[in-house]
Amino acid sequence: MSESMVKTQYGTVKGISKNGVHIWKGIPYAKPPVGQLRFKAPEPPAAWEGVLDATAYGRVCPQPPDLLSYSYPELPRQSEDCLYVNVFAPDTPGKNRPVMVWIHGGTFYLGAGSEPLYDGSNLAAQGDVIVVTLNYRLGPFGFLHLSSIDEAYSNNLGLLDQTAALKWVKDNISAFGGDPENVTVFGESAGGMSIAALLAMPAAKGLFQKAILESGSSRTMTEEKAASTAHAFLRILGINGHQLDRLHTVSAEDLLKAADQLRKTENENIFQLLFQPALDPKTLPAEPEKAIAEGAADGIPLLIGTNRDEGYLFFTPDSEVHSQETIDEALEYLLGQPLAKKAADLYPRSLESQIHIMTDLLFWRPAVACASAQSRYAPVWMYRFDWHPDKPPYNKAVHALELPFVFGNLNGLKRMVQADITDEVKQLSHTIQSAWLAFAKTGSPSCEDVQWPAYTEDKRETLILDSELSIEHDPDGEKRKKLLHS
Repeated sequence: MSESMVKTQYGTVKGISKNGVHIWKGIPYAKPPVGQLRFKAPEPPAAWEGVLDATAYGRVCPQPPDLLSYSYPELPRQSEDCLYVNVFAPDTPGKNRPVMVWIHGGTFYLGAGSEPLYDGSNLAAQGDVIVVTLNYRLGPFGFLHLSSIDEAYSNNLGLLDQTAALKWVKDNISAFGGDPENVTVFGESAGGMSIAALLAMPAAKGLFQKAILESGSSRTMTEEKAASTAHAFLRILGINGHQLDRLHTVSAEDLLKAADQLRKTENENIFQLLFQPALDPKTLPAEPEKAIAEGAADGIPLLIGTNRDEGYLFFTPDSEVHSQETIDEALEYLLGQPLAKKAADLYPRSLESQIHIMTDLLFWRPAVACASAQSRYAPVWMYRFDWHPDKPPYNKAVHALELPFVFGNLNGLKRMVQADITDEVKQLSHTIQSAWLAFAKTGSPSCEDVQWPAYTEDKRETLILDSELSIEHDPDGEKRKKLLHS
């Protein structure tokens, strides 16, 4: 391993070279959001003297350890001082390489850009691109919306963090060999939902040129729900509107405990998250689905899709079967009253219905709506990931299963679904990476490995990613007509 020195706007960073890739970890893209900066919009990082050692990942945002213990061989350090990026670049000379910026998922509550699954080495080496991964504030640190209580605080802090990281990329990535005018954001689950929000955010305009949304599209809460959640959170902490200074001295551990208590008392479920992006005049003025339909992302090509059996990740055979009333409420919450009535017969009360509600209404329907809307303003390509192992209980194309294929980190597949890394698996990963990389380079995923027609509202051609590739016209068209206004 050899050292790699790069001079950024804020100072020099020293990374490492390993297996044909330069890697810089834990570069600050904002000031630590601690003390008086807690719950405030991110500020540019302070410059430093000398050389910053960028050979170890930065700390991850405080969160319950359950996902972290699943994702990491040993638990990473947690801290509110978590606003860092990691950069992966081929170690061959090159300038103006395409840049791919990864936004991780985790229900806006969990995860980090440093998870082993998101190591960008294989993608950077395979595609001659620069890969950037990042952390952003999560849970109460990033999605407790306090501006309704005091305008000194900003809403949507996690999204503002992502915007700040993209600004850092724009200003600094050329020093690492990247092209600041050819940036593709890509993300999965809450990361894809974040990108849908970024497409609608004035602050993110011009910071990226293309977007890939995997298993995640529009997802927000109303201003009213954001305000009532913030007030309820403060009540749990015993803080009133005149004692907000106390917010800056409560321990991170106590903030997490209060968030967990709120999630229990409010009966939070996967259909209605308490910590997620919120509509807000200053930061996210319109529902992303509506903003995109009105041209907010004009000219930005999209690659978007979902996994065939998303919902099976979140349920087990002995999961509770909700009452008909709860199912009806979920349909109304996710679809609005007229569409909920129209769709009711698709989801009779059963565990299977709950799984399908999640697959269809949290992931597939928003993706189709986004693809349809954006296809009026820029080229769009849509996929469905169908590959799955044959052996129960893993014989479903569940949520997040495409990730090892995208990053080429196939050991993650063994951990997720105990699948063997066969030649078929390697080939599918190569195909997916080729398409994603072609899109990042040219704005179209069609390449030697994949002939992929664009998605239009008249044909709705969708690439099925499986052991054998195929094109389907308007998959589940009858269901789509019931679930969408079109």
